[in-house]
Amino acid sequence: MFKEIVWEISPLAQNDCFTLFSRQKEVSPAGIHSHEELELNLILNAAGAKRIIGDHMDKTGNIELVLLGPGLPHGWSTDNCKTNDIHAITLQFSKELFPSALLQKNQMVHIRMLFEDAKRGVLFSAETAEKMVPRMLRLNRRSGFDAVIEFLSILHDLSISRRRRKLSDITFTRDNYSFGSRRIERVLEFLHRDFGRKIKLSDASRIANMSEGAFSRFIKKHTGYSFTENLMEIRLGHVSRMLIDTTLSVSEIADRCGFNNMPNFNRIFRERKGSTPKAFRQNYLRHCMLTTEQ
Repeated sequence: MFKEIVWEISPLAQNDCFTLFSRQKEVSPAGIHSHEELELNLILNAAGAKRIIGDHMDKTGNIELVLLGPGLPHGWSTDNCKTNDIHAITLQFSKELFPSALLQKNQMVHIRMLFEDAKRGVLFSAETAEKMVPRMLRLNRRSGFDAVIEFLSILHDLSISRRRRKLSDITFTRDNYSFGSRRIERVLEFLHRDFGRKIKLSDASRIANMSEGAFSRFIKKHTGYSFTENLMEIRLGHVSRMLIDTTLSVSEIADRCGFNNMPNFNRIFRERKGSTPKAFRQNYLRHCMLTTEQ
């Protein structure tokens, strides 16, 4: 069985709203790790490096900005990056800074949605990242209440930014997600519990107490994905977790996660992850610096 990802202790002081620090050359000297704080990472001059967020792996651009939720495994490795001029600026803050009662206020709706998305990791557009470079550099030079105001302003602008992308599959971190509808949450609880067996649209619509047509529109509206896409994402998240956490064969994992056609499973996995399940397991473990127990 594979060793656990490193749990990092943040330098954030108990009496501070946030901490900001920068690194040169090394993108992620701690390897793949996680921590209880939310984290905003601005990575500069790192084209060709590899980004690993949850079960997501991809090459970075020359500039990127990523927001990470609590407990989400993450890291960047230099990989094929050719430059020695990498600059990483990291901003960490506690989830306790934004209690549930505050996030439920109408004026906080966009930040609440941003934090929900951050549970899976959020990649912002290059345009948004470019705009944030001078602001994050200025933030490092500010102090006191001025720094807090700029920090909140940055979060607000990120929360209303366009073309941001969620990275990790929804089931990878085993976290709870809020979709503003108890019906949807009951259905997703059902899918998370019974993902390994055959599930039809009629099964889910019955739990929601809706017709199949009405439920199809309802789940698309609240999650942004169709019923089939939600089920597929949940299953693939469990597949990714089992590939990393267990030594089960690929075929055993596929069968346990509701895929009974291996060619179809391999095709879907490659389309979503950019590699075969076997290559995904090897690459993740190599970049995460995980080893099998002797």
